[in-house]
Amino acid sequence: MSLFHAIGLIVTLVAVFGYLNYRLVRLPDIIGITVIGLVVSIAVAVIGSYDPSVAQWAQAAVSGIDFSQVVFHGMLGMLLFAGSLHVNLDDIWGEKWFILILATFGMTLSTFLVGTGFYYGTAALNLHLPYIYCLLFGALISPTDPIAVLAVLRKVGVPKNLETKFTGESLFNDGTGVVVFVTLLRIAGSGHDTSVPEVLRLHAEEVLGGIAVGVVLGYLGYYFLKGVDSYAVEILITLSLATGGYAIADSLHTSAPIAVVLMGLLIGNKGKEVAMSALTRRNLFSFWEFVDELLNLLLFGLIGLEVIALSLSLHHVMVGLLTVPIVLLARWISVGLPIISLRRFRVFMPNTIKIMTWGGLRGGIAVALALSLPSFAGREIIVGATYVVVIFSILVQALTIERLIRRWQSTANRR
Repeated sequence: MSLFHAIGLIVTLVAVFGYLNYRLVRLPDIIGITVIGLVVSIAVAVIGSYDPSVAQWAQAAVSGIDFSQVVFHGMLGMLLFAGSLHVNLDDIWGEKWFILILATFGMTLSTFLVGTGFYYGTAALNLHLPYIYCLLFGALISPTDPIAVLAVLRKVGVPKNLETKFTGESLFNDGTGVVVFVTLLRIAGSGHDTSVPEVLRLHAEEVLGGIAVGVVLGYLGYYFLKGVDSYAVEILITLSLATGGYAIADSLHTSAPIAVVLMGLLIGNKGKEVAMSALTRRNLFSFWEFVDELLNLLLFGLIGLEVIALSLSLHHVMVGLLTVPIVLLARWISVGLPIISLRRFRVFMPNTIKIMTWGGLRGGIAVALALSLPSFAGREIIVGATYVVVIFSILVQALTIERLIRRWQSTANRR
């Protein structure tokens, strides 16, 4: 099956999943499509146990799409640009220190806690993974996925300041999380310890380089937008930033996610205010809202279908289920410590730690990072655990966060 035919099949299946969800299941679109994709994947596995040719055909179809490539060199740039385009820069700036602490210290702490917990947890199950690979798992699962978080936040209706914290953290800890993952992967691949100066150099290259590329290209895009008054051309300019700008940052070995987020923030704030007519603003933002919705549906449909291409056993699923509380505990600690430390300087709404812990969703980026891991003993364990944590995040946390926020807020108001 050619790549074109595989893509056509996936798009058609996701469209059918969306229709079935709307007509029968009535869950929120991204969650319902994921559920139906999982049900189809399980059904294919069951049928394949009786007729292996069905399973082989389905695996060939899904395997025609390289999930990591689709996410990192297809969807991610546009999804991050669309998400950051609608974020108010003044709001983000007002929470800059909190967001910075969570995206750096919180991410690093969570990586260590998850990696250590995963190391001892798998050892207790007689699965002896090298510690560096357990840390890799911690790095890929610790960042909250901005795609999943933003998709759910739009429907939950959290207070504005808390939404800003969620949004800012998820947009930036994704970039820092990828940096930590890449650094650990290089250490694991080298087969020996990397010096602290070398690690700091890699971080500076990725993070500072991503910031520099994002600011330069963002202002270049702003300059071009200011020089034309044609919404079609201006949409193309923003598309070039989300795709070409991402590719440039990636080819320079800098953090492409951080670069694209900064481009989106610049265009969505300075560009919107100065460089766009009212007609352009309306059409351009409507276009990116549509792109955001469409790619989200396709991504979560792929997450549901990807089970077909994975060799997951019941053992892998059990490891993943045991990993869920480790990930949640690490999230609670890595969010709670900064909030407790900052309470002497600022006021946080009640139950912020609980809300940010349960609302820290994982999504396609974690799966893509896991699937990008090279072959080694224990890779399937990490992939399986990642997938179970992501599915739990989407089907349990995302479905219950709105009800829990209302309950926690109601309890706080009665006090």
